[in-house]
Amino acid sequence: MNPLPSLNLAIARLMNTGTDNFAIWVVKAPYPSGYVLHDCVWPAELTQVWQEWQEMFAGHCPLNISPSSTPVPTNPLPINLVSLSSGQTAYSSRLMQYLGISLWHWLFDGQILGSLERSRGIAMGQRTRLRFRLEIRDPHLIALPWEIMQRDGQSAMSLSQDLLFSRTTSEVEPLPYSRTAQALNILLVLGENDNLHLEQEAEILSKALAHGSPVGSNSQGYAPCMVNTLLQPTPQELIQELETKTYNVFFYAGHGLPDPDGGLLFLQPGQTLNGIELAQVLTHTGVKLAVFNACWGAQPAANNNQAIPHSSLAEVLIRHGVPAVLGMRDQINDPESHSFIQAFAKALRSRKPIDEAVAEARQELLTIYKFNQPAWTLPVLYLHPDYNGELIKSFDEGNTELPETSIPSLTGQVPTGSLRSLSPEGQTWPLRSGVTRIGRTRDNDIVIPEPSVSRRHAEILCRHTFIGSTPMRTYYLQDVSTHGTTWFLGPNGWQQILREQVVLKPGMQLKFGSSTRGDIWEFMINDS
Repeated sequence: MNPLPSLNLAIARLMNTGTDNFAIWVVKAPYPSGYVLHDCVWPAELTQVWQEWQEMFAGHCPLNISPSSTPVPTNPLPINLVSLSSGQTAYSSRLMQYLGISLWHWLFDGQILGSLERSRGIAMGQRTRLRFRLEIRDPHLIALPWEIMQRDGQSAMSLSQDLLFSRTTSEVEPLPYSRTAQALNILLVLGENDNLHLEQEAEILSKALAHGSPVGSNSQGYAPCMVNTLLQPTPQELIQELETKTYNVFFYAGHGLPDPDGGLLFLQPGQTLNGIELAQVLTHTGVKLAVFNACWGAQPAANNNQAIPHSSLAEVLIRHGVPAVLGMRDQINDPESHSFIQAFAKALRSRKPIDEAVAEARQELLTIYKFNQPAWTLPVLYLHPDYNGELIKSFDEGNTELPETSIPSLTGQVPTGSLRSLSPEGQTWPLRSGVTRIGRTRDNDIVIPEPSVSRRHAEILCRHTFIGSTPMRTYYLQDVSTHGTTWFLGPNGWQQILREQVVLKPGMQLKFGSSTRGDIWEFMINDS
């Protein structure tokens, strides 16, 4: 699967210039000049609209965490909003739209807007979607429904047909290499039951995964899956189940509350598990996606109306190295959650990336419960910045790729690749039969300790195929660097890769980092 062009934005409060001064900047862009910075002030009027939105849509009492220290104005809301207040449905729709537009205009201003528009253009030129990820480093802004952001006259970003929306954070543990699975393997945990139809939810999830349309000319085909259910386990039983079996999806349904240690999950009366405890076992056992159909999974804890940094369940899991976490921003009722589960599970089983599956399920909620209801705004997806969202192999990959251990007698006979430094006393590095990571830090497979080389700079992907009955390995170079500084020597000199995949051929020369001062590397194929 070729990587989608990606634009990552970060928001942080500037503590030394006033409490309502913020910086917005591009952390990742699909072109080198897209890394721009914008300073701005959070307007008190936006806090006023946010408070009005909470009074209209919050399922529980609002968190009462204000993103602004400036007193909220007492003057009425804008006339174009208040004028519709005579009709409740019209007012709620207009309020939803008004907050979305206000958030969009605050975030996308000046050069930030230019970076978004050019990134979208690059994605359109590649006939694909732009992957947009938002990193909110100020805890007081986490609770806002950024998923409803929309430009005037356009749909919300999280509903866009040409963009995949998620949240992220840069303060994460690196992702260990793990192979993409051929099937969904789900652990469904039903927590403490307090008039919640959890058994019905388990049945709906199982049915959504078990039944799918047959493989046809217009379908990629549904992946096989297994769902195992734990009903109100103790923490010890849950941990044992995760450690003794192999799961790539963890799904929790039940009660949840905010807590400084990543929220609390109520497994059974008197038995809770916090986010940090759960993160340890999920990362240890290689779970790729954690889904929480529980209240407050994406909300921070608060003390004296002040948000506690990095305290939401979703943030804690992502920071500890879980690749993808989906939580609810507020309360979600049973009919809404069942609709979401069905659409989300179906999209996952049809081998779609996680962010695309969430977008489809969100659209389903919008279709059923309408724009002026909060259902479609509730799911909040966090993705690790190094994770492409691929949970299971695409249909084509599943049919053509040869697993490393599937036919040992053949794979041992296939010529393998290596990368050799052409500098004096340069080292030769064998390439993995999977993904070989190249970068500046020691957690990479090939370490290049140069300042111009990114922490995670590039990857070489090995794909196993057959030509007739003959096994073959094909190697692809993929740039994942901060500034797109991976190079190969072509007929017209050194060419920049810019986050694409390039097929490697024997004798091809490469550079990582500086195109003028960096060492030259040569790709080689070695006979067994």
